[in-house]
Amino acid sequence: MPANDNYKYIDRGQGPVILVLHGLFGSLGNFESLIQLASDKYRFIMPYLPLYDCELKSANLEGMLNFLKQFISFMDLKEFSILGNSFGGHLALMYALHEPQKVKSLILTASSGLFESSLGNEYPKRDRDFLRNKILETFGNKSIVTEELVSEVEMIVHSKSSAIRIIKLAKSATRQNLMNLIHTVLQPTLLIWGKDDIITPPFVGEKFLQLMPNAELVWIDHCGHAPMMEYPKEFADAALPFLDKVYKAKI
Repeated sequence: MPANDNYKYIDRGQGPVILVLHGLFGSLGNFESLIQLASDKYRFIMPYLPLYDCELKSANLEGMLNFLKQFISFMDLKEFSILGNSFGGHLALMYALHEPQKVKSLILTASSGLFESSLGNEYPKRDRDFLRNKILETFGNKSIVTEELVSEVEMIVHSKSSAIRIIKLAKSATRQNLMNLIHTVLQPTLLIWGKDDIITPPFVGEKFLQLMPNAELVWIDHCGHAPMMEYPKEFADAALPFLDKVYKAKI
């Protein structure tokens, strides 16, 4: 994974650039299956978003948007598609609103921006069984909730500084409602939604479809808030034909 003093990121593959943005509890490995499948014709660039270690004043969507703009400048990216999950989808929309000329298309999966439910008012309770149950609620495909995954989340919420930042970022996403702006996002957009998502429920995907002029929606059955992790094949089967259509003149 390339890194310098300011950035950690994945940069794999060749071809048109797909900028990938993970969610609040996401990691650089969340989209591994898609990257493995398509790195022969697309270049996937995925920055580690400094959600847990940014300056406290930057623990909001505006701070992450500034970080993203700086990263894009650092990578010298001129035109690209953006794939974002949850908070990452919200950030993708914010960037598309600010820099529409650079965004070729969008893939949003379980994106915030219109409505999102929190993990509960008790968060960040530090009991492992409580965390496991909350994580199980988040995913439709319960089989991916391993003890390793629970440990990763436990490490985050056991850090007071990380927990504070997560709370600030989540509140920022709630404040930055895009209901009155989303109709101005004109790029081709694929919405991939889990039918069992309780964080951004199915009606949220339907509302995005209604408000975005050039959107299409694909449902994944028995799936919760992270389709790319829960059902990677079905996710790729939706995402790759869409990208092939967007870039049909270039691949």
